[in-house]
Amino acid sequence: MEYILKGGLVYDGTLNPPSLQDVHIKDDKIVSVAPNIKAGLIKTIDCKGLSISPGWIDAHSHNDYYLNNHHMEQTLPFIRQGITTQVVGNCGFSAYGIPKDNPYKGDVGAGLFHGNRVATFSEFAKDVSGKILQNIVPLIGHGTVRIGVKGKNPEPLTPEELEGELSFVRGALEEGVFGGSIGLMYVPGMFATHEELVAFAKVLQEYDGIMTVHPRANSAVALGYPLIGGKPHIEQGLDEVIQIMKESNVRVEYSHLIFVGKSSWKCVKPMLKRLREARKEGFEIAFDMYPFTYGASVITVVLPSWYMALSSEEKKKPLNRLKLKLIINVTKKLLGIEFSDMMVSYIHPDHPEYEGKTVAEIAKMENESDFDMYLKLVDISHGEGRIMLGKYYNEAIIQELMKDPLTIYMTDAWVESTGTQNGGAFQAFPYFIIRAKEYKMPLEVVIHKMTGLTAERFKIPNRGLIKAGHFADITIFKPDEMTIDLTNPSATPTGIHYVIVNGQIVLRKNEYQNVTPGRILLKQKQVIAK
Repeated sequence: MEYILKGGLVYDGTLNPPSLQDVHIKDDKIVSVAPNIKAGLIKTIDCKGLSISPGWIDAHSHNDYYLNNHHMEQTLPFIRQGITTQVVGNCGFSAYGIPKDNPYKGDVGAGLFHGNRVATFSEFAKDVSGKILQNIVPLIGHGTVRIGVKGKNPEPLTPEELEGELSFVRGALEEGVFGGSIGLMYVPGMFATHEELVAFAKVLQEYDGIMTVHPRANSAVALGYPLIGGKPHIEQGLDEVIQIMKESNVRVEYSHLIFVGKSSWKCVKPMLKRLREARKEGFEIAFDMYPFTYGASVITVVLPSWYMALSSEEKKKPLNRLKLKLIINVTKKLLGIEFSDMMVSYIHPDHPEYEGKTVAEIAKMENESDFDMYLKLVDISHGEGRIMLGKYYNEAIIQELMKDPLTIYMTDAWVESTGTQNGGAFQAFPYFIIRAKEYKMPLEVVIHKMTGLTAERFKIPNRGLIKAGHFADITIFKPDEMTIDLTNPSATPTGIHYVIVNGQIVLRKNEYQNVTPGRILLKQKQVIAK
C-alpha cells in the first residue's frame, strides 16, 4: 500500500504555519513530506484546496467499554469527526485491569458503563486486536482495580489489599498502559484514603506514567466536601489533586476542566492561576476540555444519598418530600442551575416524547410542578435516566479555555443505544475548529492542541505530527466547509474528506471503507529509579 497526498495545505501538528506539501505514505508510515514529490507509478490523491493534518487525538474517552463489546457502530461517529486516536480508561474506570474471573467485575463502571467483560489488559488487547477503527491509548483505572480487590466496600484498604491493588496496577503498566486514572466523584474512588491515592500515583510515576483525574468537585458546591466554610469546592478539588501530585511527582492531566453552575464561573481565573503556580513549581499538570456548554449526567445528579437509600414508601412520605424539596432548592441555588438546565436524553422506552426536552418543559406539558415532574422522571427511570446538564461553561469561558496554552481537546462522550445522543460523540472536534474561527484563533494552534501537543503530553511515540518516519494517522478536511447541526446532536459534520489510520483510508468522502486498522498502542517501558 503506497500513495501520495498531492498539493494539500499541511498543518504538521506543531505551531508552524501551514505550507503546501505532498505527503508520501507507504504501508503504515509517512515516508516523506515535501513540495512536488514525484509520483511516477505511485497512486495519488488530489488534495488541492484541502487541509492535511495529523489525525486528531481525543484526550479523554470511554470507548474502551464499546471496543470490548465490539460495537463498531458506536465508535464510527468518532472517525466521522476526524478522530484517529483516543485515550481511554478515564475517570477511574477502565474496561480492563482485573482477571476475567474476578467476582466483583460486574460492579465496574460507576453505573454508566458495564463491566461484565472486564479482563486483564493483555486479555483485553488480544480480544479487540484487529477489530477496531481508531488507535487506543490505554490507561488503568484506579476504581476498576480497587473494585477487583474490595468491591464497592467503602472501608479503607488493609495493607494486604493495598498491595493487591497496586499489583494489578503494576501488571497493567508492565503490559504497556500509558498511565492510570482516578475518579474521586465515583464509587469506589470517593472512598480511597489520601495515602491510597498517593500510593497509586507513585506506582504510575515509577513507570513514567501519566495520571488523569476526575476531581472530587466540578462545581462551587459538591457533596464530597462540607457545605459550610472554606474556598469553593471546585478549588478544593484542585488543591487535593495538586497535593497528591506533589507527594508522588506524577504527571497529571486534569480531566474535563468544567465549571458546573453559574456560581462556579467565578472560579475560572483562580483555577487557571493555581494550575500555573503548580507548573512554575516544576510539576507537570495541565487540563482538557470540550466545546459544548453542557455535559452528560444522570438524572439523580441533585439527589442526596440519604434520599436514594429510602424505600419507595419512605420516599413518598410528606416529611421526606418536604425535606428533599428544601435541599434540592438550596442545592440548585448554590449551584446556579435550574430544572430548565436539565435536558432529558433518555427516561424509558415508553416515554420517547420526553427525549430532547428539559424537565421544566416536560412539567409544563404534563401540568405538573417542576419538582414533582422531576421526581416522577426519577421514578419512571428507576433512577437510571440520562440528562444533558447545562451551564457547564458559558461562551466566554469556552473561549478562554480554548486559547489557554495548558489545554488540549477531548470528547468525554460515547454513543448510547437509546435516547438522545451526546453531541460530543459526533461533533466535538469539528466544533473546536468552527469555534476557533469565531475566536480568531490561528488554525495551526487548534490543530497543535488536537494532535502534537496531546501526543507530547501522553508521550505517544511517533504520532501527532506530519513527519517522515511517523505513523500515517491523517485527517484531511476543508475548514470553510466544516459545519455541525447543534439542533441534531447525532448529525454527521460536514467538511471531513478523508480519515487515514495507520496508512489505511478508513473514511473517504464520508463513506466508511470497511477496514479496521486501529491498534492498541503500548507505552515503551521506562521504569524510573525510585
